[in-house]
Amino acid sequence: MDKIIKLDSVAAYNTMRGVSTLHPLVTVLDLSKAAPMPARTFNFGLYAVYLKELNYGEIKYGRGHYDYQEGTLVFIAPGQVMAVEKGVKTFAPKGWALLFHPDLIKGTSLGKHIHDYSFFSYDVNEALHLSDKERQIVLDCFAKIEYELQYAIDKHSKTLIASNIELFLKYCIRFYDRQFITRDNANKGVLEKFEDVLNGYFSSDKPANIGLPSVAWCADALNLSPNYFGDLVKKETGKSAQEYIQAKIIDVAKERIFDIDKSVSQVAYELGFKYPQHFTRLFKQKVGVSPNEYRMLN
Repeated sequence: MDKIIKLDSVAAYNTMRGVSTLHPLVTVLDLSKAAPMPARTFNFGLYAVYLKELNYGEIKYGRGHYDYQEGTLVFIAPGQVMAVEKGVKTFAPKGWALLFHPDLIKGTSLGKHIHDYSFFSYDVNEALHLSDKERQIVLDCFAKIEYELQYAIDKHSKTLIASNIELFLKYCIRFYDRQFITRDNANKGVLEKFEDVLNGYFSSDKPANIGLPSVAWCADALNLSPNYFGDLVKKETGKSAQEYIQAKIIDVAKERIFDIDKSVSQVAYELGFKYPQHFTRLFKQKVGVSPNEYRMLN
């Protein structure tokens, strides 16, 4: 097995790419002017965003392969692994890269909200595909960050750089919203499959054996990352994926409660609840009455 190379500092990354380090915690690279990445496996200790402009080879990221397309943004969070595939001696695309160390954003607005940018946890096949106008906005944001890096570090540097990165990420939220809309038919297909997955789950012995279906389990069944799946469901239905699952549980429960040969506890265990009182609490929260009261009223 190939040794995994840890990239824990901006300086280490810049050295590998053959460029100078203007700031110890952040870098913006024109990839056409940087040395190529070797065909190795890397564990990132940095946040990284790649704007890929030309199709060049294949890399493996997370659990999937990705054939890069023109005008694509890929996001990498600390702790994630990216590998340039064997057989590709170097990885030298045209485009841009933004990398920053988690320490850069500590104590800033971005630091408080970085986990809101869920696309850092998307799988690579859920990358952001840009229009020409969107690509230009991204390049403008990168140019502002690069402009700050040309100045000597002063008391304003951290705030200005972090603010410009935050502005860029906010644009990316807008672009992802657009991508969800333009992929509307595909998204509806995912929702239909999600419904099928839940129906199949509750008609099997899985609830009794492994418990309630989690968002992560459903996402995996649909070959999506949990974050992308959750964001898609929220945008399409207005509910979180967890709320959607809970609504399905209540819908199935209402049917099964009418089987008077079963106690409410039996229904709870069949649905995957470890403790019947948790089922009763959820049912009352969602329906307004307890399972027993619902049975009597109907």
